[in-house]
Amino acid sequence: MSFNAENTVVRFDIVKNRRKFFIGSSVIIILGLLFILFSGMHLGVDFKAGTRLDLFIGKQFNPEDVETVIKQEVPDVVFTKVTPYGTNQAFTRFDQTISSDTMMKLETALKKKFGDQVTKQVSSVDPAIAREMVKKAAIAVSIAAIGIVIYIAIRFQWLFGIATVIGLIHDVFIPIALFSVFRLEVDITFIAALLTILGYSINDKIVIFDRIRENLRTMKSKTIPDLEHLVNVSLWQTMRRSVYTVATVFFTALALAVLGSESIRNFSLALLFGLVSGTYSSIFIAAQIWVNLKERNMKKKNG
Repeated sequence: MSFNAENTVVRFDIVKNRRKFFIGSSVIIILGLLFILFSGMHLGVDFKAGTRLDLFIGKQFNPEDVETVIKQEVPDVVFTKVTPYGTNQAFTRFDQTISSDTMMKLETALKKKFGDQVTKQVSSVDPAIAREMVKKAAIAVSIAAIGIVIYIAIRFQWLFGIATVIGLIHDVFIPIALFSVFRLEVDITFIAALLTILGYSINDKIVIFDRIRENLRTMKSKTIPDLEHLVNVSLWQTMRRSVYTVATVFFTALALAVLGSESIRNFSLALLFGLVSGTYSSIFIAAQIWVNLKERNMKKKNG
């Protein structure tokens, strides 16, 4: 499909203001790094040995009453604050694995306190498995990123590949930083969300870079102003498609976060953060990095 550059309305000069976007993202990334360094990540039992206990109380309750029962039945074991979700459910996490016998005794005590409708769901991970999960999660994300880079480099050119890598690092780091800031639990569903984010983000970047490549064939780009105009036109030609695509998935993920169960809430939140950062980076970061790299090459060729 061909597009007439003369008929494309450039409502805002994105390329001219790219330094502002670079500074804004840099500030967010630096603040996120500081938060992670000083506060760390709130790791779930998938990546940190221990036991997660999900409770269905079946009626309104006081979390402190649940904590009192836990302290009585599981003494000398550190656990997180009992966190309610919905109107009659809660969860907590123990810093070490708890035996099934102890869990049965705890369930019996909770039924005595709150009624026979109380049920539990237990997830335990020992240290060896937790370390293996961290390793496999890192490998999965790395393989996905490397595969994406190779694909972009083959389909387009290596400058597009470099810009894409930087954009994807931005897309992955923003959800990680926000999860650290808001102390949200990082579990295996978070890794699934990151891989999903990579998929949507690379798709958006491919569309934008493909439009830039098409316009390079039909529009003059011998000077830096020509190149910047070309990229601005390309971005505005794909702007509606980028916004509409992310909006569709965004509202679906938002519905899951608000109406879905606790087990998929963090996945939905990570997806929301990543969708926004991915669309932002495609337009305001990755494309602008390519402009900088291309301009540097043009200056070298011109002496």
